[in-house]
Amino acid sequence: MSDFDDATAADWLNGHAFATSNQACATHVRLALHAGGIDIPAVPARRDAKNYGSLLIEQGFVELSPAEQILPARGDVAVIQPYAGGNPAGHVTMYTGQQWVSDFRQTDMWSGPGYRTHKPPFKVYRWRGAQP
Repeated sequence: MSDFDDATAADWLNGHAFATSNQACATHVRLALHAGGIDIPAVPARRDAKNYGSLLIEQGFVELSPAEQILPARGDVAVIQPYAGGNPAGHVTMYTGQQWVSDFRQTDMWSGPGYRTHKPPFKVYRWRGAQP
């Protein structure tokens, strides 16, 4: 298990963000995590954004409680499930310390009007490293 440099991951995301979504949230978050020292394999069966929770846990991230989610910290990753009529892959995004960014700079964690309206289930993860 590696150390996670959340500042480097956030810098990578900010430096590679598009103006609008290119439907590449999982790829961008995976590459940002890699830049920060976390290797999430690009395994086809698990690469959909909605499946990132277990991948993050395998690397030392933990799921935050609802109370902990109120104040996101740089490096937090939100994994959002799909909603009816939306992208079946779901969405994944990282908090850079200033805003949520996936493959684009978002106005909030939800990433768009469909997610904002439907508010599908989501979980937020924070890196804690190796647990004793």
